[in-house]
Amino acid sequence: MKKIKTAIIGAAGYTGGELLRLLVHHPHCELVYAHSNSQKGKKVSDSHPDLLGDIDLVFTDEVITEGIDAVFLGLPHGQTKGFLEKYSFSPETVIIDLSTDFRDESNGFTYGLPEVNKVKIQKAKRIANPGCFATGIQLALAPAVAKGWITDSIHISGITGSTGAGKGLSETSHFSYRLSNISVYKLFTHQHLKEIKQTFSQLHTGFDADLMFVPYRGNFSRGIWITAYFPFTGNSDKAIAAYKEFYSDSPFTIVSDRDIDLKQVVNTNKCLVNVQVSQGQLVVYSAIDNLLKGASGQAVQNFNLAFGLEETAGLKLKSIAF
Repeated sequence: MKKIKTAIIGAAGYTGGELLRLLVHHPHCELVYAHSNSQKGKKVSDSHPDLLGDIDLVFTDEVITEGIDAVFLGLPHGQTKGFLEKYSFSPETVIIDLSTDFRDESNGFTYGLPEVNKVKIQKAKRIANPGCFATGIQLALAPAVAKGWITDSIHISGITGSTGAGKGLSETSHFSYRLSNISVYKLFTHQHLKEIKQTFSQLHTGFDADLMFVPYRGNFSRGIWITAYFPFTGNSDKAIAAYKEFYSDSPFTIVSDRDIDLKQVVNTNKCLVNVQVSQGQLVVYSAIDNLLKGASGQAVQNFNLAFGLEETAGLKLKSIAF
């Protein structure tokens, strides 16, 4: 099979680096160039030293649009729209945007949550990759929403690693702040709530339950843990069966009969889900790697679907385990 000529715009950050690590070994991908304004002229392996010996590319600030089959956009939120107005790619070029700019499915973009939109993604040329918290929350609750089980406010908490804040330094991402520390931010107002409600309305017409989401900054580098619960009259067996049926065609979302932990998913494209009934509540836990299933890994999953490849191509990764 002819390899897919691929470019990454904004390749110097965390998500750009993860895309490089995945695509340099992807069996169907040919990396044509890695774009970065801040690192232009430098070897990719100088910015991402773990890629030493794996890649010979040099960062460029030139944007090449001709002859590109796929482009991943890792630009800061709010910059993608302007970029696509300035640079015109072929209508046949698959564009996968990792920012928030098109998650409302504007400008012909399809929302790239494979567990819900797989058929649409397989036909799409413009794909908006979901946010990291959005992915963890949606995969925790999508089966319950589709069943119509959620009729009232739902309580959700989520904790994310420091890489979720991006590579640029800030007070709350600095080592001395994060170490031995946990803090809340954007209480009930997180920007990912909009895309979550969009998906839930798609799964169940008329869904209007309030999502009472409490996001936490964690004292670890990568991963997201979600806890959600809501009133439920059924038993655990009913809930587990419904979740397993919903995700029966989803190779990366696994419903576990055992308790789960974060290290099981770090460095993988998996989402692990555990459901159990306690005191009249359906309690759902989900765990993902925020940089992989929550960003770059899911983007490659969407790339695979858009090009008719095996969904798991280039994504058969090993967790850190300990």
